[in-house]
Amino acid sequence: MPTRRGARGFAVPLVAVMGLTAAVALRRQLPAARLAPGFVAVDFQLHLETETVEHCYPAKACCASPDDSIRSVLRNMRQARTGAAMICEGERLVGIFTERDALRLLSDGSSLDRAVSTAMVRDPVTLRINDTVGHAIALMSAGGFRRLPIVDKEGKVLGILKVSGIMHYLVEHFPKVVYTLPPSPHHKLATREGA
Repeated sequence: MPTRRGARGFAVPLVAVMGLTAAVALRRQLPAARLAPGFVAVDFQLHLETETVEHCYPAKACCASPDDSIRSVLRNMRQARTGAAMICEGERLVGIFTERDALRLLSDGSSLDRAVSTAMVRDPVTLRINDTVGHAIALMSAGGFRRLPIVDKEGKVLGILKVSGIMHYLVEHFPKVVYTLPPSPHHKLATREGA
């Protein structure tokens, strides 16, 4: 997918990681005449490199101890209605366990009664509350993450930034584009519709 650089150097098919299929360019930076085919020029004010992740509706974290069984962590995740558990020693984040990890274990036939520390991802990529939305999107896109823990300088979990939170943030800034976007905006029919 082609990219253009925005006002602050951020690549502007905004978020491939979130399934947003229409590329959005800042009209004052990239006039419509200079846009590549498939790009939609939209006027909006979006400050990906100045607004922080706290504007993207961070979710409350579901936390567990490294010694908890995988079964109990999955039960806690189900009760919290979340797809990830932050694994903490005391208050410091040491790992993350997601539904992807659970599916991998189930497909291998592994025991769910062993400690979650044997299946978690150690030292996960994290954000700080003052990190920018652009930085978060770049990390999610590069790593293929759907959730990133937000921690303070001591490593205490403050919340989780989810793709859905970023989408909510983006929809607030340009709802007409997101709400009126067809499911496949660049889809061309093989045969003509109609009689």
